[in-house]
Amino acid sequence: MNKIELLSPAGDLERLKVTLLYGADAVYIGGENYSLRANATNFSLDDIKKGCDFAHKLGKKVYLTLNIVFHNEDMKDVESYIKNVVLCGIDAFIVSDPFIISYIKNNFNVEVHLSTQNSTSNYKAIEFFKNEGIDRVVLAREVSLLEMKEIIDKIKIDIEVFIHGAMCACFSGRCALSNYVTNRDANRGGCAQICRFSFENENCSDFTFAPKDNNLANYIGKLIDIGVASLKVEGRMRSIYYLAVVIGTYREIIDNYYNNSLTDELMNIFQARLDRVANRETSTHFLLKDADFTDQYYTGRSEVSNQDYLGQVISYDKERKLLKFYERNYFEVGDRVELFTPSGNHLEFNVEKLYDEEMNLIEVARHPDNIYYLEVESEFLIVEYSMLKMVKSKKN
Repeated sequence: MNKIELLSPAGDLERLKVTLLYGADAVYIGGENYSLRANATNFSLDDIKKGCDFAHKLGKKVYLTLNIVFHNEDMKDVESYIKNVVLCGIDAFIVSDPFIISYIKNNFNVEVHLSTQNSTSNYKAIEFFKNEGIDRVVLAREVSLLEMKEIIDKIKIDIEVFIHGAMCACFSGRCALSNYVTNRDANRGGCAQICRFSFENENCSDFTFAPKDNNLANYIGKLIDIGVASLKVEGRMRSIYYLAVVIGTYREIIDNYYNNSLTDELMNIFQARLDRVANRETSTHFLLKDADFTDQYYTGRSEVSNQDYLGQVISYDKERKLLKFYERNYFEVGDRVELFTPSGNHLEFNVEKLYDEEMNLIEVARHPDNIYYLEVESEFLIVEYSMLKMVKSKKN
């Protein structure tokens, strides 16, 4: 049995590198056209080639989303665009339009994955798409664990499941609210996240209907056991820090499960990391039951961003024991912080000596994007894209 794939979003080339280094087996990206995240930085053709080259050197894969709802005007250059992307080395397209599916399968030796935008939720539909040449189906997010198992038992095809991140208030992302309220077409990359707006009515001045985030960390073993092929994290608009923590944590969960070492104590640590990195509450939504009011925000919703992310490592001088980093949030001498690396190492320590870029000894790092130095003694390898996070401020 092949080991399950961990699939990460990547909104730009730097995020692609970070998520692959932190343990993703593959990434999905959006090009400058035909992607459902038009507001992300997205990838030029040159970036797609660079991303594919980087991934392939690591033995990993890159998938391109081509899953907008196509209108006539969108069809003008799509065939030449697909040809150019194939030449860049893409491993698969994530598609929902029937013509795009057939065009790729009839002309190129590259996989086609059926997008969750197709809202596929039954084995008969999956059997149909398999006969059309689809290599993998990304299930609708409303499919339960029992339904997944029945689908996998009946149809021998790769199944991909969303395990973490934002959920749409409409069926599997097929939203029309954005069109009506802001004239931005969510199905063509313009989602305005209407479900997260606050609305007024005669009884309540702060009504929302936003779903909580999805978090299936405690059920990864069950998804592996029933034969899911790929575990997908949502978030091409998310920060590098968020992606490093989430992908790194799921990498550890998956590896520990396969090694029969996933204890309750470890899961508590992993779940605490996942809960802390996001600013929204989470639930399992449709995995075990029909989603209900407990899986959504209605009134009194608060989304408070924490300031745990302290900095991104640039380099480490082992002889001088000096860590060079870009600061992201305020911290000071006396705080307890954690350093974590793409290889899964974690080191907690108290900040004892802190220097500015001119190597002046200082007490506080207070300017985001400035370069600072920390004295850190470590036995493990500290590399680029290692990160610093707050554990406990001395003020608390």
